[in-house]
Amino acid sequence: MICGKIASGKSYYAKSLKEKENAIIFGIDEATFDLIKNEQGNFYNVFQERVNNYLKKKATEVAIAGANVILDWGFWTKKEREEITNYFKTKNVHVEWHYVDVDEKTWQKNIKERNKRVEKGNGGSDFYVDEGLMKKLLTMFEEPTKEEIDVWYVLNRK
Repeated sequence: MICGKIASGKSYYAKSLKEKENAIIFGIDEATFDLIKNEQGNFYNVFQERVNNYLKKKATEVAIAGANVILDWGFWTKKEREEITNYFKTKNVHVEWHYVDVDEKTWQKNIKERNKRVEKGNGGSDFYVDEGLMKKLLTMFEEPTKEEIDVWYVLNRK
C-alpha cells in the first residue's frame, strides 16, 4: 500500500517498486480516468468508492494467487489505512505500508509540473490542481505516524 499526498511521487515510486518486486499496480486514478475520464461532479465520489471496492476484491484475488500487488491510492486518512489493513487481514493477505514523504520545495515543483502536463493534454490520469482543490485536499490529508508505516520513502529531500 502506498500512502502520500497528491503529487508526492506515489505513482513514480509505485513504478519503481513494480520492477523490483515483480508486482502489479492497481491505481485508483488510472482506473477512474480510464472509466470516466476524471469527470468531476456528484457521481465521481460514488464511482470512486465502487472502483475502490472492486480493486480491493481483485487485489485480494491476485495476492492469494501468489503475485505482489501495489495499491497506489494515497490512503490519506488514518481511518482509511486502518480499514484497508483490517480488510486484507480478514482475507489473510499480508500488507506492507509505504509512505512517500516529499519536502515542500519538491512537492510544489511536482504540482507545477503536473499542472503543465494536464494543460498540454499530457496529464494521463492526472487532473489539474488549482488553489481551491489544493486547500480541500490538504484538509483531508493526515500524515501517517512512523508506527503505521513499514517503509518511509523520502523523495528528493536534501
